Amino acid sequence: MTEKEEKTISKFLSLVLRHQPEMIQLELSQTGWADVDELIEKCAVKNIRFTKNELKKVVQNNNKQRFKYDEENNLIRANQGHSIQIDADLKTAIPPVLLYHGTAVKNVPAIREQGITKQNRLHVHLSADQETANKVGMRHGKPFIFTVEAKQMHDKGNVFYLSENGVWLTELVLPNYLRKDEH
Repeated sequence: MTEKEEKTISKFLSLVLRHQPEMIQLELSQTGWADVDELIEKCAVKNIRFTKNELKKVVQNNNKQRFKYDEENNLIRANQGHSIQIDADLKTAIPPVLLYHGTAVKNVPAIREQGITKQNRLHVHLSADQETANKVGMRHGKPFIFTVEAKQMHDKGNVFYLSENGVWLTELVLPNYLRKDEH
């Protein structure tokens, strides 16, 4: 399997496991798990073909660690980033003092006014470091990184989760928790 084929499969898995399982008539459990054999079979109908071993390679090589298997390798799910309603079975966590949110410069005025909203996802996504946030922002245009006063938010009762692939999640970041000294 080429790197390009691997990327195509990974993107398609993100689509069907996080946003549109109905695209391939895939049944997800309440916690977002899909049967591996069913996934392979139904992806093939859309001309996205791969074997179990190739799927394992995609999961292992995904630099964002978006997917995981159950202990028996019979089920697969996305770690976070869902826009469909599932119980992601996330555990609460105490965040570091600061977290970061990468976005495009064009979004800065709206975020300064409304805060960081989850849009069509289940949670706002935050990064533990500026480098990761910058990479996220670059996907959307010229990047801008917001610094989030995460510990202050937590101390005021906001709940945080840490996904298995290291993404910090919360419901909303109000503007007053964004550092004002950024350019």
